[in-house]
Amino acid sequence: MAAARSDVVGSLLRPPYLRDARRAAREGTLDATALRAVEDRAVSEAITLQESAGLDVITDGELRRGSWVVTIPLRVEAIPYAPLAGFEFLPADAGWWSLWKEPDGRRAQIWTETRRPFVTTPLTVERDIVANEYAFLKARARARTKFTIPAPSWHRIFWHPEYSRAAYPTPEDFLRAVAAYLHEHVVKKLVALGGDYVQMDAPNYAQWHVDPDNRAAFEAWGHDMRAELMADAEVDDLVFAGIRGITRALHVCRGNAPGGRWLANGGYERIAADVFPRLTNYDRLLLEFDTPRAGGFEPLKHVRAGTEVVLGLFTTKQGVLEDARAVEARIREASRFVPLERLAVSPQCGFASGEAGNPLTPQEQEAKLKRVGEVARRVWRA
Repeated sequence: MAAARSDVVGSLLRPPYLRDARRAAREGTLDATALRAVEDRAVSEAITLQESAGLDVITDGELRRGSWVVTIPLRVEAIPYAPLAGFEFLPADAGWWSLWKEPDGRRAQIWTETRRPFVTTPLTVERDIVANEYAFLKARARARTKFTIPAPSWHRIFWHPEYSRAAYPTPEDFLRAVAAYLHEHVVKKLVALGGDYVQMDAPNYAQWHVDPDNRAAFEAWGHDMRAELMADAEVDDLVFAGIRGITRALHVCRGNAPGGRWLANGGYERIAADVFPRLTNYDRLLLEFDTPRAGGFEPLKHVRAGTEVVLGLFTTKQGVLEDARAVEARIREASRFVPLERLAVSPQCGFASGEAGNPLTPQEQEAKLKRVGEVARRVWRA
């Protein structure tokens, strides 16, 4: 299998016609069959877009999802679409939701509801997300494909000491249940369909641990951050236990909300020595490096021998196109810590973690994807 030098994180901007169709479906004026046809059109266009850009790996743009957080319902109206049941919307403080920032660093308010989703009963599987999303992509794509899914560790915020304890006595019990679901109902099913690349999205490592202010906030809320960091890495490693012959990837960023909002400042040095060596069942790390907020490349020295690193050097938070030569220079800089043959390049995150998406145009998105492919070909195939 040829090395995948140009990659994507997952989501693409939703076409207006798709957002209109999903709104009509929520309002009850468009049935499931008609919505599926609209989604099929959007995914087909996403496949063409990415393949035309010359990317080595493509996704379906996560266009069948209201959010990258597909495993659970983030909003009441999303409940029928989540593959896992066992959650309730219950009163709670803003907590993690209060930490988001506007592009200029001001405090953002992106979650105004006072009721938040928490696990309250043992998880049950309600929907086969792999069949629903991946089968169509696999059947129509010529390029290599991958499937993206939230990592177990990211679900920690959905365990509540009052609401969740009867179902799962500890947050780790809950996270292990999520890992078991992903192992049995996502990874194994994807392999059975011929998939060979699965990506776990775990922004929590950077969002909650690398930013000193965010870390202090979690500690004030009663979290033992050191213990949780270790536990999260260990539970994420369970997803791929015994799984071989596919690319097993973990993506870590600092928050990607509609409007270009973000969550954390800080480089990977605060977590690299503890987390990277513990990910023994991962072959590939997709890491954010598009802004000075992400720090330098030195933490890459902690990446396990043989593990590939995808450098997220293209921002999805604004439309200005990166200079190809400057990106190439940064790749060479990173190769001081990880050999060039184990590096690749991608955007730092998805273009639309939620339906609203980031503040750039489809044309700017296409230009960035093409530049990713161009840079990869120049650096690794020249």
